[in-house]
Amino acid sequence: MKKRNVIIGYLVLLMLVATFAACSSTRTHESTGEYVDDSTITTKVKSLLAEDDFLKSFQIGVETYKGVVQLSGFVNSQQAVNKAGEITRSVKGVKSVKNNLIVK
Repeated sequence: MKKRNVIIGYLVLLMLVATFAACSSTRTHESTGEYVDDSTITTKVKSLLAEDDFLKSFQIGVETYKGVVQLSGFVNSQQAVNKAGEITRSVKGVKSVKNNLIVK
């Protein structure tokens, strides 16, 4: 009976370790918390870009990975590129911005 309890204890411990390891991040994989944070950042940036009268007519794609926001799409001036970067940097949690907007 004692041996059985020890084995069950080890199995529970192993399951807890596996659970925490599955939720942790690696160099190429976000943790669950990072994914939620990135989704929140993406939503806030998209919302602010859509609210801005100057930028709302452009379709600007927004992707976030580990706090780094990538903007992509086409705009008609360098001023629009600068404004989109400025708005993106104003969002809490943004570590840096990769601006891949193309002026057409």
